Amino acid sequence: MEKVTIHNWSELQDQLYHNAYDPRLGRFRSPYAFRGIEDKHYKLHSALHRMGENYIEVEKHLLRNFRRYAHRDVVERDSIFYWLAVAQHYGLPTRMLDWTYSPLIATHFATMDIDKFDRDGCIFMINFVQAQQYLPKTLQDVLNDEGGDVFNVEQLSEKIQHLKELELLYDQIFPIFMEPPSLDDRMANQYALFSFMSKVECSLHDWLKIHPELIRKIIIPKEAKWELRDKLDQANITERVLFPGLDGLSMWLKRLYSPKNKAV
Repeated sequence: MEKVTIHNWSELQDQLYHNAYDPRLGRFRSPYAFRGIEDKHYKLHSALHRMGENYIEVEKHLLRNFRRYAHRDVVERDSIFYWLAVAQHYGLPTRMLDWTYSPLIATHFATMDIDKFDRDGCIFMINFVQAQQYLPKTLQDVLNDEGGDVFNVEQLSEKIQHLKELELLYDQIFPIFMEPPSLDDRMANQYALFSFMSKVECSLHDWLKIHPELIRKIIIPKEAKWELRDKLDQANITERVLFPGLDGLSMWLKRLYSPKNKAV
């Protein structure tokens, strides 16, 4: 894994747009997705993996009961990938990890909690386009036929009916990147992207140890967080925009009017 430490806003922008130019298109279209973390020591483990040693058995119970008790109209169709996206969005521990196409939104999540300004944060950048080479050919063909870089829920639902089927069909371990349906304004505004592993026992963190060329880690020293935070606010990358509703408005106002020494 390539690691780089930035010290100010300008250095961060240079690193976030690393290799963003696509010569095939003659445009700046980054192959990276971004994940902002408030503490640089956090790893790319899903919430499911963090539930303890019994997480493999727990997954099926969580999803079964979520589908049982959630209102049926929260999904467009009865597909495991719709249910996974909805469950992840509403905070259920799943094998999925949240990413965003937006480097600035990732920076927001790395600097959102001023109570954690006493520690270094980070932004992970993963080359989801290059990661496609590790997909089985049948799944690569799906993307190639559509000319896309990531799956949508419909494409996966047509190929795979159950998570167990995913594990039985393919022997190899690989990550899948999926654009969730725009369930609400929050998901749309956050420019969301999900990743998950083909086999639940493997985390993305562990898989990337074998494929370190796909991941970059930008370390944000605690001393730089206030500059980044203030400039994000001026750019309107705030809770008020990313979490539409009164709760997001309250989160934004609480942080905006908190004294700077609150984080010391």
